[in-house]
Amino acid sequence: MTFADVPGFASASEERGETTVVVETARLREAAEYLRDERGFNFLADIAAADYLGWNERTVAGYWGHREGRDINRPGSWGLAKKPEPKAKRFSVSYHLVTVVSGARAAARVRLQVWCDDGEPVPSVVSVWPTADWHEREAYDLMGIEFEGHPSLKRILMDDDWEGHPLRKDYPIGGEPVRFSGAE
Repeated sequence: MTFADVPGFASASEERGETTVVVETARLREAAEYLRDERGFNFLADIAAADYLGWNERTVAGYWGHREGRDINRPGSWGLAKKPEPKAKRFSVSYHLVTVVSGARAAARVRLQVWCDDGEPVPSVVSVWPTADWHEREAYDLMGIEFEGHPSLKRILMDDDWEGHPLRKDYPIGGEPVRFSGAE
């Protein structure tokens, strides 16, 4: 299945049986309507945001992998430093779409993806899939991604007076001391 005709199409890739279609952020709503109306992706299963802070700046050491997987019990990278593939921007927002048809044995699936930087809004798709309401609020609450045109973009999990967005990689790691019984 090709996706080059999706409005705002930037790229498509297939890996591990999953298709990812990347579109221009500004044309997200148009691409979503096209995939719903013309391609039959009538169900938004989830929206997942990821923070790639520093991704394009560091080299990483990884495990040697092969078709059968990797041996996680053999630590180390054998000295093979690998620079990861560069990411377009800091955040990715992935929309997991499914074709739900009565009586079907298998459902077609696709991941629609956009990229944005800190403070750059992403168009809301609540008008396309109403279930996006809570998914977008969660991405806003935990990652700080603004969804332009969302009917009620406010926190959904964290307290209203919570400072910051706890799933961002620049969120300060810390905690509060725990007092154990018997301790002074």
